[in-house]
Amino acid sequence: MDWKVFLATFGTVFLAEMGDKTQLAALTMTAETRAPLSVLIGASLALFTATLIGVAVGGLISQWVAQEWIKRLAGAAFIVIGTIMFLGKW
Repeated sequence: MDWKVFLATFGTVFLAEMGDKTQLAALTMTAETRAPLSVLIGASLALFTATLIGVAVGGLISQWVAQEWIKRLAGAAFIVIGTIMFLGKW
């Protein structure tokens, strides 16, 4: 296990997820259902599954596309999605 990569990934994902829609959805669902364990397990499995897909796709893409281009494409995708959301088209 590469602990440096592990800690960098944990810190990045933890900070990115703080206060986002996923966290607010979990908070709301817990308040509405009063079933915190069910919400915790459901949200954890959903995040795990989404992360698993990202890691698998990233591993496949990295075999054919240079890391520099992956970063550029990811940055462009963030800009496009952010612009669409900002303009209220999504």
